[in-house]
Amino acid sequence: MRTVLVGNIKGGCGKTTLATHIAAAFAAAGLVTAIGDCDRQRSSMNWLRRRSAELPAVIGLDWSKDVGTPPKGLERLVIDAPAAMHHKDVEDLIDISDIVVVPVLPGAFDEDATAHFLERLAKVKAVRKNKRVVAVVGNRLRPGTRTSDHLDGFFGGLGFPVVARLRDSQVYPTMAAQGSTVLEATDRRCRSYAAEWQPLLELLGR
Repeated sequence: MRTVLVGNIKGGCGKTTLATHIAAAFAAAGLVTAIGDCDRQRSSMNWLRRRSAELPAVIGLDWSKDVGTPPKGLERLVIDAPAAMHHKDVEDLIDISDIVVVPVLPGAFDEDATAHFLERLAKVKAVRKNKRVVAVVGNRLRPGTRTSDHLDGFFGGLGFPVVARLRDSQVYPTMAAQGSTVLEATDRRCRSYAAEWQPLLELLGR
């Protein structure tokens, strides 16, 4: 089983959007997939409740109080990590994960929090010894704006690869309200956004 942890200590950076899209992509590839929702808001669980039975199935694991044991037979597990992760939380979740995906929004507060989180990640033994893959994703970007342009400079000093850059769009909340993703939509506009996910999905090895 391959496990993907989506986390950052900054709330509102789009962890659930990434977690649900990654899980949906795994499920669409025919893999038995679950989301472990560790956030007290249980956003991933709410997304699953809205999800149509006609879409590829994703198993929901409510880990908002305690991280549980994944059911047998899983091929992919996506963990939607809580915000304000403490040091022990980081180490414990990384210990059961193969890949860590870190979303970051443009803006000074988000950049500062993400830099702090990545510093903590770099000190975790499994990351320090290159036994875990860490990938950064620029989220809700608006090309041509000053904050998005500034984020490019921030990316350059991270020390971790930036694998995807996702544009801001109202398409995302629209699809989330349906328990779906831009990866599963059929209209042309959504397909243009879906293409931005491909480098990340290739790294994750659907």
